Amino acid sequence: MKRFVVTALVVAVAVVPMFAQAPAGWQVRADRSTNATDPDGAGDIKFTTIPGGFRAANPTAAIYWNPANTAKGNYTLKGTFKLLEPSGHTNYYGLIVGGRALEGTDQNYLYFVVAQDGTFLIRKRMGDRMPDPNAPARGRGGRGPQAITEDVARAPHAAVQKPGADGTSVNTLEIRVAGDTLNFVVNGTVVHTMPKGTVVTDGIYGIRVNHLLNVEITAFGLVK
Repeated sequence: MKRFVVTALVVAVAVVPMFAQAPAGWQVRADRSTNATDPDGAGDIKFTTIPGGFRAANPTAAIYWNPANTAKGNYTLKGTFKLLEPSGHTNYYGLIVGGRALEGTDQNYLYFVVAQDGTFLIRKRMGDRMPDPNAPARGRGGRGPQAITEDVARAPHAAVQKPGADGTSVNTLEIRVAGDTLNFVVNGTVVHTMPKGTVVTDGIYGIRVNHLLNVEITAFGLVK
């Protein structure tokens, strides 16, 4: 029988001073927009606890992680994301795995995220010199020699719930690591399967929420 191993909370540490609050034990790193046509919002990032999870109110894109939360080998990471209101354009939110050196210039992780337009995105983050964290990359090397993201997959899928009449939507995301196979799941439906290959999934797991979003995250953790 599966059970959730809910993320532990320890002591408050800040990586980026651009936030007003953070749960104990969690670190926050912002990705500021450098795109003049897609600027960040005003104010501070707020990452707070709610019953059963967290809330991320993001004027700026950010990742959230607790260094104590690591996964290795075969595992499933799962989280339920409630978008509280749509942003003015497409922005993504979801899970990260395989995190290494998240505080420094050599940050690395894989993220699996969804957006209000019904699309999902799987992308590698490699390094610190991202010219525009809110723009799509164009494969390995991205938008030039300074870009360090790589799209693994991006597509619309009927499993991704779009905001309803009240402006909210709920999507449960899973990353399933089983041997050399990775499955990416939305609301119980596998939306993408791929060989693990050189993709690193051992490491820190956490959350990514892009800018101009307000999201609640519950039932977050490893499924045993």
